[in-house]
Amino acid sequence: MRTRPAARAGQYTALLGYLVFLAFPFLWLVSTAFKPPRELGSLHPTWIPRDPTLTNFRQAFDEQPLLHAASNSLLAALGAAVIAVAVATPMAYVMARHRTRLSRAASGWVVVSQAFPFVLVIIPLFLVLKNLRLIDSVPGLVMVYVVWALPFALWMLVGYVRAVPVELEEAAAVDGAGRLRTLVSVTAPLLAPGIVATALFAFITAWNEFFLALVLLKTPEKQTLPVVLTHFIGAEGVADLGPLAAAALLATLPSLVVFAVIQRRITGGMLTGAVKS
Repeated sequence: MRTRPAARAGQYTALLGYLVFLAFPFLWLVSTAFKPPRELGSLHPTWIPRDPTLTNFRQAFDEQPLLHAASNSLLAALGAAVIAVAVATPMAYVMARHRTRLSRAASGWVVVSQAFPFVLVIIPLFLVLKNLRLIDSVPGLVMVYVVWALPFALWMLVGYVRAVPVELEEAAAVDGAGRLRTLVSVTAPLLAPGIVATALFAFITAWNEFFLALVLLKTPEKQTLPVVLTHFIGAEGVADLGPLAAAALLATLPSLVVFAVIQRRITGGMLTGAVKS
């Protein structure tokens, strides 16, 4: 049944409205970051800065150690993504290929664990890190991020493993391939989009995380970028809007760049894996 022109126009209008809704905060952030102070305080705000300037960016770097904080965030996010995927991938394969009562119970626990709020687990995590002498350290924060990202990463990868036909592995075994060779040559390429998507999720979650970093990191030199952004807000809640917008824009760009680089891998990885197998 063909879609009527009026219905199609309504669909495109709804899609355009949704895209505008999603893009508005980012466009406002970009506009604010390049506006001089007199335009930020104007009674007649404009979308496009009349006199764009880089003063907000220079002031942001002068006021706060953004590069050092960004390096801390990058280290924590990359560490969490790599470790979470490395641990979750073999676990997901076992849970997907060997469906026992224990694996079903583990899958249920993974789903239930996502309902736990940060406040509920922060005290036990703090005590564990204190006993391990990892309080106020980036490795300790990486450990917490891995624990928090692992359940959802495992849940995602189980679905990807189940989507890989088991007949492919059986055919490889008939051809004489061992279990390790089958996993590396057949299953792993087909799991590539799932692994990349899971790593992207873990990275962005850790990069943007604020509450745990605020509680566990006290030394200014070890704080992550989301925590440092709060330093642009004064004690009375008055924000230095220009430098704050500039710093927030710089904090947003890595997530956008990572997604732009990896999106082809997410959409085309399944076909690539199928050809290689």
